Amino acid sequence: MATPTNLPAVFVANTVLTAAQQNDLRGAFRTLQVGGFAYSVQQSSTSATYATTNLTGALTPQAATNKILINASIPISTDTAGGQIGIRITQTIGATTTVLGTWTYAMYNSAGGAYSNWNMQLLAAPGTTSATTILCEFARTSGTGIVYVNVGNTPSNLVLQEISA
Repeated sequence: MATPTNLPAVFVANTVLTAAQQNDLRGAFRTLQVGGFAYSVQQSSTSATYATTNLTGALTPQAATNKILINASIPISTDTAGGQIGIRITQTIGATTTVLGTWTYAMYNSAGGAYSNWNMQLLAAPGTTSATTILCEFARTSGTGIVYVNVGNTPSNLVLQEISA
Protein backbone atom coordinates (compact mmCIF):
# COMPACT_ATOMS: atom_id res chain seq x y z
CA MET A 1 0.00 0.00 0.00
CA ALA A 2 1.14 3.49 -0.76
CA THR A 3 2.12 5.93 1.91
CA PRO A 4 2.89 9.58 1.27
CA THR A 5 6.56 9.08 2.17
CA ASN A 6 7.10 6.40 -0.53
CA LEU A 7 6.34 8.80 -3.37
CA PRO A 8 8.38 11.83 -4.43
CA ALA A 9 7.19 15.08 -2.85
CA VAL A 10 7.21 16.67 -6.32
CA PHE A 11 7.04 15.08 -9.75
CA VAL A 12 9.44 16.72 -12.18
CA ALA A 13 9.17 16.42 -15.95
CA ASN A 14 11.39 13.73 -17.48
CA THR A 15 11.95 12.03 -14.10
CA VAL A 16 11.66 8.26 -14.11
CA LEU A 17 9.99 6.68 -11.10
CA THR A 18 11.58 3.64 -9.53
CA ALA A 19 9.70 0.33 -9.69
CA ALA A 20 8.81 0.66 -6.00
CA GLN A 21 7.42 4.18 -6.54
CA GLN A 22 5.36 2.99 -9.50
CA ASN A 23 3.91 0.14 -7.45
CA ASP A 24 3.08 2.54 -4.62
CA LEU A 25 1.35 4.88 -7.04
CA ARG A 26 -0.69 2.03 -8.52
CA GLY A 27 -1.83 1.06 -5.03
CA ALA A 28 -2.95 4.51 -3.95
CA PHE A 29 -6.64 5.42 -3.79
CA ARG A 30 -7.97 1.93 -4.53
CA THR A 31 -11.05 0.38 -2.94
CA LEU A 32 -9.68 -2.37 -0.71
CA GLN A 33 -12.88 -3.70 0.83
CA VAL A 34 -16.60 -2.96 0.71
CA GLY A 35 -19.34 -3.70 3.23
CA GLY A 36 -23.05 -3.26 2.54
CA PHE A 37 -25.61 -3.05 5.33
CA ALA A 38 -29.39 -2.52 5.43
CA TYR A 39 -32.16 -2.13 7.99
CA SER A 40 -35.85 -1.88 7.18
CA VAL A 41 -37.97 -1.63 10.35
CA GLN A 42 -39.79 1.74 10.62
CA GLN A 43 -38.86 3.72 13.73
CA SER A 44 -40.26 6.92 15.19
CA SER A 45 -39.26 9.54 17.73
CA THR A 46 -40.56 12.68 19.42
CA SER A 47 -37.31 13.19 21.32
CA ALA A 48 -34.48 15.65 20.67
CA THR A 49 -32.06 12.99 21.95
CA TYR A 50 -30.41 11.06 19.12
CA ALA A 51 -31.36 7.38 18.93
CA THR A 52 -30.06 4.60 16.71
CA THR A 53 -31.66 3.88 13.37
CA ASN A 54 -30.12 0.38 13.71
CA LEU A 55 -28.34 1.10 10.44
CA THR A 56 -24.78 0.18 11.32
CA GLY A 57 -21.73 -1.46 9.78
CA ALA A 58 -18.08 -2.09 10.55
CA LEU A 59 -14.78 -2.36 8.70
CA THR A 60 -11.27 -3.05 9.95
CA PRO A 61 -8.86 -0.85 7.95
CA GLN A 62 -5.74 -2.56 6.62
CA ALA A 63 -3.59 0.51 7.31
CA ALA A 64 -3.97 3.43 9.71
CA THR A 65 -3.56 5.90 6.82
CA ASN A 66 -6.52 4.48 4.88
CA LYS A 67 -9.90 6.20 4.74
CA ILE A 68 -13.48 4.90 4.92
CA LEU A 69 -15.93 6.25 2.35
CA ILE A 70 -19.42 6.21 3.87
CA ASN A 71 -22.55 6.21 1.69
CA ALA A 72 -25.92 6.22 3.45
CA SER A 73 -29.52 6.44 2.30
CA ILE A 74 -32.40 6.66 4.79
CA PRO A 75 -36.14 7.21 4.06
CA ILE A 76 -37.29 9.96 6.47
CA SER A 77 -40.66 11.51 7.25
CA THR A 78 -42.64 13.70 9.66
CA ASP A 79 -46.30 13.48 10.59
CA THR A 80 -46.86 17.24 10.85
CA ALA A 81 -45.98 20.24 8.75
CA GLY A 82 -42.86 21.97 10.00
CA GLY A 83 -41.21 19.03 11.70
CA GLN A 84 -37.42 18.89 11.70
CA ILE A 85 -35.43 15.68 11.66
CA GLY A 86 -31.76 15.39 12.50
CA ILE A 87 -29.52 12.63 11.20
CA ARG A 88 -26.00 12.06 12.45
CA ILE A 89 -23.22 9.62 11.70
CA THR A 90 -20.94 8.34 14.46
CA GLN A 91 -17.74 6.33 14.39
CA THR A 92 -16.83 3.98 17.25
CA ILE A 93 -13.33 2.58 17.71
CA GLY A 94 -12.97 0.53 20.88
CA ALA A 95 -14.76 2.50 23.60
CA THR A 96 -14.44 5.89 21.85
CA THR A 97 -17.37 7.26 19.85
CA THR A 98 -16.94 10.35 17.65
CA VAL A 99 -19.63 12.27 15.76
CA LEU A 100 -18.51 12.51 12.11
CA GLY A 101 -21.35 14.71 10.89
CA THR A 102 -24.83 16.00 11.75
CA TRP A 103 -27.50 17.12 9.27
CA THR A 104 -30.85 18.76 10.04
CA TYR A 105 -33.79 18.78 7.64
CA ALA A 106 -36.86 20.96 7.93
CA MET A 107 -39.68 19.05 6.28
CA TYR A 108 -42.67 21.10 5.13
CA ASN A 109 -45.88 19.91 3.55
CA SER A 110 -49.15 21.82 3.61
CA ALA A 111 -51.02 18.53 3.88
CA GLY A 112 -49.49 17.94 7.33
CA GLY A 113 -46.53 15.66 6.74
CA ALA A 114 -43.56 15.20 4.50
CA TYR A 115 -41.45 12.36 3.08
CA SER A 116 -37.95 12.38 1.66
CA ASN A 117 -34.98 10.11 1.10
CA TRP A 118 -31.86 11.35 2.91
CA ASN A 119 -28.62 10.57 1.06
CA MET A 120 -25.10 11.31 2.26
CA GLN A 121 -21.50 10.64 1.32
CA LEU A 122 -18.70 11.25 3.84
CA LEU A 123 -15.00 10.40 3.96
CA ALA A 124 -13.78 9.33 7.42
CA ALA A 125 -10.17 9.00 8.54
CA PRO A 126 -10.24 6.57 11.47
CA GLY A 127 -6.43 6.53 11.82
CA THR A 128 -6.34 2.94 13.08
CA THR A 129 -6.25 -0.71 12.07
CA SER A 130 -8.85 -1.56 14.73
CA ALA A 131 -12.47 -2.40 13.92
CA THR A 132 -14.34 0.80 13.10
CA THR A 133 -18.13 0.84 13.53
CA ILE A 134 -20.25 3.40 11.70
CA LEU A 135 -23.76 4.12 13.05
CA CYS A 136 -26.61 6.31 11.78
CA GLU A 137 -28.78 8.04 14.40
CA PHE A 138 -31.88 10.28 14.27
CA ALA A 139 -33.87 12.73 16.42
CA ARG A 140 -36.65 15.31 16.17
CA THR A 141 -34.60 18.49 16.38
CA SER A 142 -37.48 21.00 16.49
CA GLY A 143 -41.19 21.36 15.87
CA THR A 144 -43.92 19.10 17.12
CA GLY A 145 -45.10 15.68 16.20
CA ILE A 146 -43.25 12.56 15.22
CA VAL A 147 -40.27 11.97 12.92
CA TYR A 148 -39.72 8.63 11.19
CA VAL A 149 -36.89 6.66 9.59
CA ASN A 150 -37.28 3.59 7.38
CA VAL A 151 -40.73 4.91 6.49
CA GLY A 152 -43.18 2.12 5.65
CA ASN A 153 -40.40 -0.41 6.41
CA THR A 154 -38.50 0.84 3.36
CA PRO A 155 -34.88 -0.23 3.79
CA SER A 156 -32.14 2.17 4.77
CA ASN A 157 -28.78 1.37 3.21
CA LEU A 158 -25.20 1.87 4.33
CA VAL A 159 -22.14 1.14 2.18
CA LEU A 160 -18.65 1.38 3.65
CA GLN A 161 -15.56 1.31 1.41
CA GLU A 162 -11.98 1.24 2.61
CA ILE A 163 -9.88 3.48 0.36
CA SER A 164 -6.09 3.06 0.35
CA ALA A 165 -4.01 6.12 1.13
